[in-house]
Amino acid sequence: MPPDISLMPGQMLARGVCRHLASHGFSVVEEFTPERGKRVDVMALGPKGDIWVVECKSSRADFLSDGKWQGYLDWCDRYFWAVDQAFPTDLLPEGTGLIIADAYDAEILRMAPETRLAGARRNALIRRFAIHAARRLQMMRDPDFVLASY
Repeated sequence: MPPDISLMPGQMLARGVCRHLASHGFSVVEEFTPERGKRVDVMALGPKGDIWVVECKSSRADFLSDGKWQGYLDWCDRYFWAVDQAFPTDLLPEGTGLIIADAYDAEILRMAPETRLAGARRNALIRRFAIHAARRLQMMRDPDFVLASY
């Protein structure tokens, strides 16, 4: 089956990453906002409460135009890049994880080093993750749903 052409290349990578991480017990959310002004491609919550961020880069130009990735390091225990097999991986910074992905699956080639989040930040982030996931599910189940402002 050909890839879903309605997805952008980075979204196809994210789909493969999400499938792979979910198969290892992670709960995943695409395009997650840990705080105002930051949006990560994939945030994953592991079975033991660990939090991973995965940024998907579909090309050299996509990677070179991303100057904000270091701001995501404060929002995860492990940080990864996800790229396809043709991507020049020597561009990726050392000290980060590497995932090779396509639209259907992924493989972790280099485990990211662990930098544990502070407990208060982890707790707040897990709550935000849960609220985001629940709202996204509600919107899928009820497209006419309008979220009231609080």
